[in-house]
Amino acid sequence: MAEATTTAGLRNVVAGQSGISSIDGQRGILAYRGIDIHELAERSTFEETVFLLYEDRLPTAEELAAFRQDLTRERGVPEPVLQIVRSLPAATHPMTALRTAVSALAAYDPDAEATDTVTRKRLALRLVAQAPTLVAAIERSRRGQPPVAPDEALGHAANFLFMLTGTRPEPAAERAMDVALVLHADHEFNASTFAARVAASTLADLHGAITAALATLKGPLHGGANEAVMRTLQEIGGLEKAEEWVKRAFADKRKIMGFGHAVYRTEDPRATHLRRLSRQVGEAASQRSWFDLSERVEEIVRREKGLFPNVDFYSASLYFVMGIPIDLFTPVFAVSRMAGWTAHVLEQWSNNKLIRPESEYVGRSGVRYVPLEARG
Repeated sequence: MAEATTTAGLRNVVAGQSGISSIDGQRGILAYRGIDIHELAERSTFEETVFLLYEDRLPTAEELAAFRQDLTRERGVPEPVLQIVRSLPAATHPMTALRTAVSALAAYDPDAEATDTVTRKRLALRLVAQAPTLVAAIERSRRGQPPVAPDEALGHAANFLFMLTGTRPEPAAERAMDVALVLHADHEFNASTFAARVAASTLADLHGAITAALATLKGPLHGGANEAVMRTLQEIGGLEKAEEWVKRAFADKRKIMGFGHAVYRTEDPRATHLRRLSRQVGEAASQRSWFDLSERVEEIVRREKGLFPNVDFYSASLYFVMGIPIDLFTPVFAVSRMAGWTAHVLEQWSNNKLIRPESEYVGRSGVRYVPLEARG
């Protein structure tokens, strides 16, 4: 047996094999099932991307049409789960509400404990379809508004925005959301995906594995980073204040969220498209100021520290201009990543082995037990 080594944060440790997505951090390349993310962002849709993640190939036109129908059919959420959402305090963070709701879904889904491959895949697709319905219901509930029923005539991205706002989105906003969902759909063994696979490796149910992923995504060093980016932009306040703010932050050794990545050593390829979308949507809405401020902050950080923006940086200004509340940014991330999480759980189960790493003990040794009456 090879000698075990300790690596903080499991950096550079290969924890398993996967055929779902791959990253070349040195060259800034991300691919889903071998297809470069740039091609998918420019030419694909979220529905097609989910099919690709599940089936390891692009669908035919007929298959894609049927797959879209399947997703549309599965959008409904049981009323008892919506009641749970409505019963939560108004101040509940949307990620906490989403985590609670997904866990509750298991109690009302007849396929929750299924062990055959066909039913598990159907259950996975159902969760992808239900995620936007849940996030929209959570947002409208805390506004004191009734949920908006899914519109069967709309695609995944457009229907999500419709359920959030009650209004059919403009084409530019629909396309921007669709591309954002494609870009966030999967990212190798990131923290939340690995958490899902660890849970799945115990043969926990799918809802449990996804609940573990949601709990992990909520953290500000993972999915919650995009919320922190927008709050940073609001704190800076304007272009003329950016230089002083960034330099002071570096002097105070503050971490500026949205820059740097655990894997990429050059620009995150997803940031390339989100930068463009942030500019386009900002211009279309006559709200380009948030993009301009983001671009200025990037320029200063690149000059001062040589750091590149990651997926969180420009998604913040994009979502904000689209009218999405800041604390809903991470649930939007989850709506997309539900595709990758479920694909990874299915893959884990296809050749399962319990994930059980070792740890390096650094505590005391040889400590003797002292009877209670002898303790001072």
